[in-house]
Amino acid sequence: ASVLAHEITHVTQRHLARSLEAQQKSSTATIVGMLGAILLTIAAPQAGMAALATTQALATQSKINYTRLHEKEADRIGMQILVDAGFDPNAAAAFFGQLAIRYRFTTTPPQMLLTHPLPESRITEARNRAAQYPKHNIPNSLNFQRAKARIQVRFSNFSDDAALSLFEQQLKKNEYSFKEAALYGKALALFRLEKFAQAEVIIDDLLKQDDNNLFYIDTKTDLLDQKKDFAGAIALLEAKRKLKPTSQVINTNLANIFVQADEPKKAIPLLEELIFFDKQNMLPYQIMADAYRKLDNKALEYYSNAEVMALSANYKGAIDQLNYAYRYSDGQNLQLARIEARIRQFRQADRAMEELK
Repeated sequence: ASVLAHEITHVTQRHLARSLEAQQKSSTATIVGMLGAILLTIAAPQAGMAALATTQALATQSKINYTRLHEKEADRIGMQILVDAGFDPNAAAAFFGQLAIRYRFTTTPPQMLLTHPLPESRITEARNRAAQYPKHNIPNSLNFQRAKARIQVRFSNFSDDAALSLFEQQLKKNEYSFKEAALYGKALALFRLEKFAQAEVIIDDLLKQDDNNLFYIDTKTDLLDQKKDFAGAIALLEAKRKLKPTSQVINTNLANIFVQADEPKKAIPLLEELIFFDKQNMLPYQIMADAYRKLDNKALEYYSNAEVMALSANYKGAIDQLNYAYRYSDGQNLQLARIEARIRQFRQADRAMEELK
């Protein structure tokens, strides 16, 4: 969170634009200084070369000073953003300290530390700045612990057995913040090991305690999908949808189950609604492509694939997919115009991205 707050500040304070403006202002003075040094070289070569080197050094130092100024400003305002968002400002200094210790003796530090070095002075300033804010305890959150367990199982470097062992040890030694989160993590680990029956027992018990919890409903749906019990999954999700009609979790799972159950036409309205509310979410487009593939609608299958690629910034691949979509849209003038417009947008986005390189 502290890194995000820092980077947000770079954007809100227009650091890139301000750097470009400063470079434009200083470039004139640098050019004049270099021309003067060159003229001096004609009369006194040694003095002229010294003046030229000094001019170049001053220009470089000016850029470095400006960058340092922006970094300090991002640290200062970023911490205020962190506090306003409800995070503990002391955690920022602790995080920086851990990074500094971890990479202290590393020959090549990670990319982030090449552009954002962590000298002791910067860490000390973060601690001093955090001390100026009133202390308040952030209560532990069951939802946070469930999300953490999900990430540990599905997106970490744990092996399948290690993930299961982690939560079994927590439960055995009572080393958990919330037992429900540890049980949820164990269920996910069992699912990953394809021990579906054992996982389902745990999830069913958790659902008895909290039958509308989206973490548990999501996993229960995966278990029903694994058993090919599409009717059971649809019944569960449609019942929950009456209570939470706009839930992304429920609608995404329901659309996916409809596709798996060979009912893709029922999935499409759900996916269109999801995309309408969140055009940056890749998953509905991926399911949409599967739905149109099952409907043998090549044009819209390729169009959906293009949106997936564009969200990954693969604009060239997206344009290729749209060209395929165009070929299969013969006679559909509205769809052809839509594809042409999207191709123009992706070409513009691709050019803008190339200019950043």
